[in-house]
Amino acid sequence: MNDFTKDFAQALFNPDKINDLLRKELQQAVNNLLEAELTAFLGYDPYARNGWNTGNSRNGAYFRKDDTQFGPIEVQVPRYRKGQFHQHTL
Repeated sequence: MNDFTKDFAQALFNPDKINDLLRKELQQAVNNLLEAELTAFLGYDPYARNGWNTGNSRNGAYFRKDDTQFGPIEVQVPRYRKGQFHQHTL
């Protein structure tokens, strides 16, 4: 059993804990999806050498709060220098 399965089995007895667990997992999944979306757009992984000195490098992230049916989540939206990337996930 992985950690999610163990946490979910323990949370079955308390509906509030289920929402907390699902909110936490949803937040992680959305953040991973946004990072993967930027990687696909740029065509190289973070810290990859082929992105160096192209003028098209990653430039941190900004934070955004979104409401879900499980409660509010904080999403970390990645950005890059040229600013032409518009995420489609949110």
